[in-house]
Amino acid sequence: MKPVLIAALLSCSLILGGCQKAFDTVMGDQVRGYLLAHPELLEEMAAKLQEKKLVQQSEDARKAIAANRAALERDPRDIVFNPGGRITVVEFFDYRCGYCKTIAPEVAALVRENPDLRLVLKEFPIFGGASDLAARAALTPAGRAGGLAFHEALMEEKTLNESTIMRLAAAAGVRSEAIAAALRDDAITQHLEDTRRLAQNLRIEGTPAFVVGDRIVPGADLEALKTAIEDARRGPLKTPAS
Repeated sequence: MKPVLIAALLSCSLILGGCQKAFDTVMGDQVRGYLLAHPELLEEMAAKLQEKKLVQQSEDARKAIAANRAALERDPRDIVFNPGGRITVVEFFDYRCGYCKTIAPEVAALVRENPDLRLVLKEFPIFGGASDLAARAALTPAGRAGGLAFHEALMEEKTLNESTIMRLAAAAGVRSEAIAAALRDDAITQHLEDTRRLAQNLRIEGTPAFVVGDRIVPGADLEALKTAIEDARRGPLKTPAS
């Protein structure tokens, strides 16, 4: 029995309930016997189904990114490094995320070594507590002024708690009074909530997650990130030179 016929019969059985009786009485034993003799067909079918799912996920991500591109790339409240870069890399991160910390030096190196990269940082404190405190400290005026160095200091700290955050903030010139004010700042609260909602719209549930061009790169996958950047350099979505 040919695989095409098997697929058609399975489709008839699973999707069109009216075919079930005919399938069971006429072809059931033959199909069962053929699949038992050729179990590799089930692996091929599963692989094909997974391929179709990945294609659909990619298309869904492309549409979601297009619908939210302004919020992703041009929110004036976000911290941006190399603002004149032509290729935008958006990172959703948490300062207490181990994977974020792992890839952070590589991301910083990419930005420093590639002036055409524009890095947008999306504070996404999914772990709460110290994560939220660190995000708010980074979003204070002095925290922003601390630039990439303050961001890296927070990422490099293995044990991030209130004490270490306050120490690193003080070293970067962020006063404790400013952090206390940030904890009560409705505008920062709204900013963090908007970022959380944006992540939900993009079906981003963990950190780190990068958005480059039409692609979402989940996790600390440096090679996938570099590939996405190279694709964006060749694509139509780079920012026009000013």
